[in-house]
Formats: sequence, structure tokens, C-alpha cells
Amino acid sequence: MYNKNFWDERYNADEYLYGTEANSFLVKNADSPQGPVLSLSEGEGRNAVFLATRGLSVLGVDCSEVGLAKAQSLAQSRGVVIETEVADLAEFQPKENHFGAIVSISAHLPSAIRHKLYPLIEKALKPDGIFLLEAYSESQLSKNTGGPKDIDMLMTVAKLRQELPNLKPISALEIEREVSEGKGHTGIASVVQYIARKAV
Repeated sequence: MYNKNFWDERYNADEYLYGTEANSFLVKNADSPQGPVLSLSEGEGRNAVFLATRGLSVLGVDCSEVGLAKAQSLAQSRGVVIETEVADLAEFQPKENHFGAIVSISAHLPSAIRHKLYPLIEKALKPDGIFLLEAYSESQLSKNTGGPKDIDMLMTVAKLRQELPNLKPISALEIEREVSEGKGHTGIASVVQYIARKAV
């Protein structure tokens, strides 16, 4: 679902729906991103806070005010500062030629929104900037371990190559892996892991 009220409701609890630890694919590739970093659909802040603990300047964008308020609480508890912005990604206009990295962790968007946003993402990256994504793949549709039940919002490497034609893939995988991220993502999942670079 890509809906502000849906996410406000899901995040409106003391516990963190996807936990407070960063996504493991992001952690594994934490040396790749240079700042400033834009994190799409940041939610409750686990990934932005992790990047901030590594000394990076981070802007976390999400449609949910409730989620981002929890992100700021998490940042405070870890002794770091993050910037957050409540925004509908269908309307979001990132600064051009500004970000050293753009991170998309479980930012499952309808193709109509991706087709508008992804060209802006390409422009928003600095030359040599990195785009890092992990999302559920189309193969996840048959599993009950998380992710949207709409094939249009699920990813494949082929979709990413097509939708981000001006970024050069460094790593492009479709794999199954054990995901343990709070109550929201638990169990064996089919994911796409994608890292691409903007040409200098």
C-alpha cells in the first residue's frame, strides 16, 4: 500500500514495526554511500539513523508523519541528527546534482510513481553517486513474509535496468534470503538487491 493514512496507522505504536536495526543489505554495503544521502520511504528511521552513525548527512523522506516522528526519536536515542521530510513520493522533487547516494529500502511504489520519480532520482545524484535498493521481487507474491500483494509494486532487475537507464549497475541480484526486521518483515523472502552508479 502507498497511502499516508495506512502507514500512519501502522506506525502508530510504541514498538517499531520493522525494528530499529538497519537493513542488512545496507549494512553490508555501508562503505558505498557518500553523503549527503537521500533515503526514500524511510519510515521509522532505522536506516537513516544507521547511516548517520557512520557520519553521513541523511535526509529521510516518507509520507507518514507518525513514522518520521519515531525516526527523530530513534536518532535522538542514538545521539545522531537526521533530517526528515514528510512528502508524497508521487510529488517529491529532490534537489538536482545534490546527493552522493540515494537509498531505497523496501520503498515499494506503483510503477506510475516510479516512472515519475526515478528520472528525478537520476538527476538528483551527483556524478559517481550511488543508488542502492533492496525490495521484494515479483517472486515474493506467493510468500507471506512481507511486502505488497501487487505485482506492479514488486521489483525485478529487468525493471530497474529499464527504469533507471542512466545508472550503471554495479551489482544486480534476485535472491532468496532470511529477513528478520521487526514484526513487519520476517522469514524467507525473495528480494532484489541492486546497486548502480551515475557516470562521472
